[in-house]
Amino acid sequence: MVTTPPTRARVRALGAMGAACGLALSLCTAFTSAPTAQAAPPSGKDVTATLFEWRFDSVAKACTDTLGPKGYGFVEVSPPQEHIQGPQWWTSYQPVSYQIAGRLGDRASFQAMVNTCHAAGVKVIADSVINHMTAGSGTGTGGTVYTKYNYPGYYQDQDFHTCRQPITNYNDRSNVQNCELVNLADLDTGSAYVQQTIARYLDDLASLGVDGYRIDAAKHIAATDLAAIKAKMANPNAYWVQEVIYGAGEPIQPSEYLGTGDVDEFRSGTWLKSAFDGGRIADLANWGSGLLPSGQARTFVDNWDTERNGSTLNYRYGNSYTLANVFMLAYPYGSPNVYSGYSFSGNDDGPPNGGTVNACYQDGWNCTHAWPQIANMVGFRNAVSGTALTDWWSNGSNAIAFGRGDKGYVVINHESGPITQTFHTSLPAGTYCDVEHGDPSGGCTGRTYTVGSDGTFSATVGAGDSVALHVGAPGAPAPAGGASFAVNATTVPGQNIYVTGDGAALGSWDTDKALPLSSAGYPVWTLDVPMAAGTSFQYKYIRKDGSGTVTWESGANRTAVVPSTGRTTLNDTWRN
Repeated sequence: MVTTPPTRARVRALGAMGAACGLALSLCTAFTSAPTAQAAPPSGKDVTATLFEWRFDSVAKACTDTLGPKGYGFVEVSPPQEHIQGPQWWTSYQPVSYQIAGRLGDRASFQAMVNTCHAAGVKVIADSVINHMTAGSGTGTGGTVYTKYNYPGYYQDQDFHTCRQPITNYNDRSNVQNCELVNLADLDTGSAYVQQTIARYLDDLASLGVDGYRIDAAKHIAATDLAAIKAKMANPNAYWVQEVIYGAGEPIQPSEYLGTGDVDEFRSGTWLKSAFDGGRIADLANWGSGLLPSGQARTFVDNWDTERNGSTLNYRYGNSYTLANVFMLAYPYGSPNVYSGYSFSGNDDGPPNGGTVNACYQDGWNCTHAWPQIANMVGFRNAVSGTALTDWWSNGSNAIAFGRGDKGYVVINHESGPITQTFHTSLPAGTYCDVEHGDPSGGCTGRTYTVGSDGTFSATVGAGDSVALHVGAPGAPAPAGGASFAVNATTVPGQNIYVTGDGAALGSWDTDKALPLSSAGYPVWTLDVPMAAGTSFQYKYIRKDGSGTVTWESGANRTAVVPSTGRTTLNDTWRN
């Protein structure tokens, strides 16, 4: 939820929006001592993917297909509790009860999702809305009839703060934490009953296997109240990450909340926008300096609020957005959160298909977490875990490179043209797979670079492109041949380029199975596809927009043959 003074449009949108079994549990024990903060996510893999407004069955499939194989440590899911009805995304943030009965699935589907993600090696963080309830009255997604300040089985009038007015002054601590965030009924989180009720809900999620919690609108809850809630949980050391937006000169600061867990570091995203959107990425040499401690900061390029309010980059920023995610995953500050949402034309737009993801890159689903340049950087981060920043290089403007000890090295070119440079690394001598342009599983499917005994390698890196090498991705070539596609194609925000063809490897002319190309070198889109030696195939490029509308390039089918050794390299231009 937004926790800074909202725009008039935001006020209108949020003002218009809104577990029984959890309360029945006797899991909670009152603790009188303050909880110990979890200093970092409880896993050796610290990258989270936030699958915003994905249904739980779709999340489960993503855990099996992508998140687990690519090495993500966590998936964050949108609020599971019953909420007000309506198609807009923000209806998920107006709870009606603590039953798991929202748009995204019921209790059984939530449990199945947690089990499936755990089997894939991915832990689950549940977005938890505990600051407030609804802005009005009605019937919830699970059938609960409610009125503002009266939620059967949970809360009545006396359980809410007496300031029944919207927040008007972010320089007044009491106004921010006791009045209503855009007219949402503000729970009296200082009440022992309210604290116990919230703790029981969080414990209910834990009974289903949830590994951690994102605390929505934490800035609007006193840090002492959050500590008391956490102390009443069955596990007072549960992992929390709290939404507390920094405001210069404001009395409520993110650092106040470090005693109860990690904090979303919003300044990490605004710094990245400043550097990648008109600034100089060379200025990121000390990214994170002066912000929250690295061990308790969760970093991100964007989230559902910031992608809409313009304070950060979003999917419409082309290779700037991709490269910012690459940088975040490579740099040794914080625990990265890769945001994966959907395209939108209006700020209130809810999830396509009610949250069902039939396939990535269609129906408006962006699937940022699966973009090869981003997904393969999760493996990079896991490989370099625990190492410091080394071997920083920049051209003083928009090309940078740096190492992570003797485990990895990344080059990022945000200039308008290519750069050619000999880079000095601390990597052991050897040949490495460039995971920005190839998959290292079973042998490198893309480019390789050889690091000499002096730790150097030379590369020409295209405009808007990057190179990433790490010790977990040696440069042995993939055993099979294949095709390297490259097509010069211009697009507008929300459009992407795909390739399809007559063989199963290219989707058999089915546009739903077409393969997305990388925009890292925009306007040249690239993709490496493994194919058997000697394969003769036909292919064409297509363009898809955010709604899934397909436009075929003109002309006859293109043809190519994979040679008996190696791969065929295709350099094409989109045919209008």
